[in-house]
Amino acid sequence: MPVPASLAAIAEAADVRFNGDRPWDLRVHDPRLYGALLRQGSLALGNGYVRGAWDCEQLDELICRLLRSDGNRPLSLRSSLAELARILRDQFSNPQALRRSFVVGYRHYDIDPRVYAAMLDPQMVYSCGYWRQADNLEAAQDHKLRLICEKLELRPGMRLLDVGCGWGSLAAYAARHYGVEVVGITVSAQQASWIGEHLAELPIRVELCDYRQLPARDPGRFDRIASVGMFEHVGRRNDAAFFGTLQRLLHPDGLVLLHTIGSACSTRRTDPWIDRYIFPGGRLPSASQLAVGLEGRFLIEDWENFGLDYDRTLLAWWQNFESAWPRLENDSTPEFFRFWRYYLLSCAGFFRSRQGQLWQVVLSRPERSGSYQSLRPAREEEPTSAQHDAAIEGQPCSA
Repeated sequence: MPVPASLAAIAEAADVRFNGDRPWDLRVHDPRLYGALLRQGSLALGNGYVRGAWDCEQLDELICRLLRSDGNRPLSLRSSLAELARILRDQFSNPQALRRSFVVGYRHYDIDPRVYAAMLDPQMVYSCGYWRQADNLEAAQDHKLRLICEKLELRPGMRLLDVGCGWGSLAAYAARHYGVEVVGITVSAQQASWIGEHLAELPIRVELCDYRQLPARDPGRFDRIASVGMFEHVGRRNDAAFFGTLQRLLHPDGLVLLHTIGSACSTRRTDPWIDRYIFPGGRLPSASQLAVGLEGRFLIEDWENFGLDYDRTLLAWWQNFESAWPRLENDSTPEFFRFWRYYLLSCAGFFRSRQGQLWQVVLSRPERSGSYQSLRPAREEEPTSAQHDAAIEGQPCSA
């Protein structure tokens, strides 16, 4: 079956071929894929891969090339109307309303816990690693946790709020190495249960709640607040509520660290496959959109971008998952293997294309006294246990 002209043009612009022999070319097994791509775009691309309609040896590079050439634009009137309908739904409803905030928890996080245990590092960190000084995933995640704690200037006895605490990796790291008390919140029942079971000996309390519900459960102030990999689920309609909540909960002299995926440009477009199957209701902020949400509530003390580190992190997660698959496949399906491969490698391509960014932003309330010194570890420096010990003793750490 001949490739439709519009699809052929997109492929040519991206230097991609249908049924070519290069690693990033698509090998089509079911010609019905072409019509589906015209009607549904990237939703059909992901669904087609999962069901085996096409294959690609270097899927991450394929996605990177398509995104760099704007290959994710609507290809037909039908797909344009579908995108317009989603944009209008976002305008007139709130995809991230409180009543919907737990959907991503039970759809994405409350799956077989062995999947995440197999894919992630031993500390179960499900966010971008920091590879400046690292040559493996475990080190990259350890360095990222330390970087967050150092940017927050944690000291013994402080009270830390972890908004979207995952499996407790940051909470445990901060409690063990910096002597702080932690309150974590999550919308995943499985994550809350895991922390209660595995980190019970640490001064960590977990609340199964949305950020909007926390002030009623814990009206006290926090010395420091961290939000790692959660802001992607807030949505621009809720930025004022999110930052307003953090402002009320933060001590006037405190600090906030926001670790979030960002978009290289302001857009109302979102990938329909990721939105439907991975992070329902997820919306990525651009730099200007993030700044609008902060204005009048927080000052920006520091802003670091290491988006390309997410490409490397996702590839490491995929390698771990692929290696562990023989232990998982008896309780799963080949479609789940392809589903997870498409998710991880397409996201790697997204960051490689530079459409995806990864930001760490340090914030303070306007009334905070004193200046803030930005932290950038030297590339040749290796963090040591002595630096951790120095932090617990209240001594400054070099970086």
